[in-house]
Amino acid sequence: MKSALIARYLVLTLMAVAVLLPFVSIVLAALHPAGAQISGLRIPETWSWSNFAEAWDKANFSHLVLSSLIIAAGVVPLALVLATLAGYSLATLDPLGGRPISVAFVLGLTLPIELVVVALYFDLNQVGLTNSYTGVILAETALFMPFGVYWMQTHFAAVPRELLEAARVDGARSFAILVRILLPISWPAVTTLGVLYFMWSWNQFLLVIVLMQDPNRRTAPAGLGFFVGQYSTDIPLLSAASLIVIGPIVVLYLLFQRNFVSGLTQGAVKG
Repeated sequence: MKSALIARYLVLTLMAVAVLLPFVSIVLAALHPAGAQISGLRIPETWSWSNFAEAWDKANFSHLVLSSLIIAAGVVPLALVLATLAGYSLATLDPLGGRPISVAFVLGLTLPIELVVVALYFDLNQVGLTNSYTGVILAETALFMPFGVYWMQTHFAAVPRELLEAARVDGARSFAILVRILLPISWPAVTTLGVLYFMWSWNQFLLVIVLMQDPNRRTAPAGLGFFVGQYSTDIPLLSAASLIVIGPIVVLYLLFQRNFVSGLTQGAVKG
């Protein structure tokens, strides 16, 4: 038993090192003087914190980060509300055609964005929604919906039917059951989905590049792509810019770490 526990902790330690080692190497590279040649995990002789300010100015992150936040602030709540309502309906209300609709959402998980992005551009262009935050928000919401509906439907389907029937016997309507009974016990699942939505929206690259022609209204990852093309040989500057882009996701995960882990594992502990 003790050897098995030691082996388990050893495997987890090795996995943690494998995950953290690339991040540590990027941090160390970002702290070297700009233009320095870097090899391996070499600790800088001079700690150059100015790389972050220089990367922020040269990549125009003031506009790009704001644009990313605006898009994520529109996508996350809209997608969460729609996915929750759809998942609740499909899992508990037995709507007409619910089974084919559920299958369609699952099949939507296999649809790559590369397959539809060109057609999506022309469709949104006809209604004047290209080069606008609204168009990107609606497109990303639709793109994320299959996973969100599947996630929430699976969660609500695991709730005991007796709980729902008792609420209906007491006279609660469907919307009241969702708001007053299911959502309070579904906070880990909703929070986890919200973190995933924010991460996917923040990291979205191809869709933003195609739909947003104004460089100042593109997102931080899209701006980083152009920044890499301009400063491909300046590793410290590129590392600093990369850390600026991934920073919000790391902070968000640390803030919601408990709920995120609980939401991912809640289905595995049900008897």
